[in-house]
Amino acid sequence: MNSDVAMNDEYFRPRWRGQPGRLETWYTTITDPATGTGVWLHHELVAPADGSPAHAHGWAALFPPDGPPALSRFGPAPWQTPDDCYAAAEVRITPTRLCGQAGGVRWDLAQDGGGDPLFTFPRWAWRRGVLPAAHLVPVPGARFSGTVTVDGTALTLRDAPGATGRIYGHGHARRWACLHADLGDGDVCEVVAAVSNRPGMRRLRPLPFVRLRIGGADWPTGDPLLNAFRMRARIGLPEWTVTGRGGDRRLRVEVTQPPERTVTVAYADPDGTPAVCRNTERATATVTIARRSRGTWTPEHRWHLDGTAHAEVGSHA
Repeated sequence: MNSDVAMNDEYFRPRWRGQPGRLETWYTTITDPATGTGVWLHHELVAPADGSPAHAHGWAALFPPDGPPALSRFGPAPWQTPDDCYAAAEVRITPTRLCGQAGGVRWDLAQDGGGDPLFTFPRWAWRRGVLPAAHLVPVPGARFSGTVTVDGTALTLRDAPGATGRIYGHGHARRWACLHADLGDGDVCEVVAAVSNRPGMRRLRPLPFVRLRIGGADWPTGDPLLNAFRMRARIGLPEWTVTGRGGDRRLRVEVTQPPERTVTVAYADPDGTPAVCRNTERATATVTIARRSRGTWTPEHRWHLDGTAHAEVGSHA
């Protein structure tokens, strides 16, 4: 087993321990370097708030460069209560392999590398479960090899860049936007901007959790929750932005989700409240960092991704 994957094994295991009203997500985003095709594999464990048996469901979507995206669902299926992986009917996720079927889509992929986990939310939030939800990326710089077959036509991936992320909490946010951007050479940018659905918090502005890994170092440093209060998000479609500061650096993230490259997915919270997300694995994103020195902001880094960023905007329906 790859050393990175082995080290991150604990973050692939289910967090759920039988409580009602919980939602747990494993999602994978991939870009095929040969064709530009985007792949989105989304897996959920839903424990209904009324105490009904937990179930698993999800979907697979492909985003070709020369046509509309296609999405197929799997489940709902009874949750099989594994201790070490996600399992629902034919669908499995382990630290080294993803396989399954959703409608006419089948996939069998090896997952390798990825580096250290990237904590967009504080580590304590993931471990203690005290926030409405928490997010992390166990393998932010993973590489995927294998096949994704759509109605008998196989897409073969070889060392395709991507990531697998995790969410655990009580349900979806009131509104949210998220981004995974592979910046090259092991650098990545992760953004989760959300408004909590809890009473009293629904009228607040979106709180952006931002984490970049540049040259092996994570930025902003310090507690991600405190850093989030220094950021601002303007959530909309087809464009949304995140801006803010951390220390002597200033960040601007600009995302465009072209409607023709975006799929709309409806689903529900554990209490039955409907939600909807609009996702594309072929978004355009520009990430800019400037540094302040002697009273002047000087550009330090700029990355532009044309059709290779993975982005989503969602809300309660």
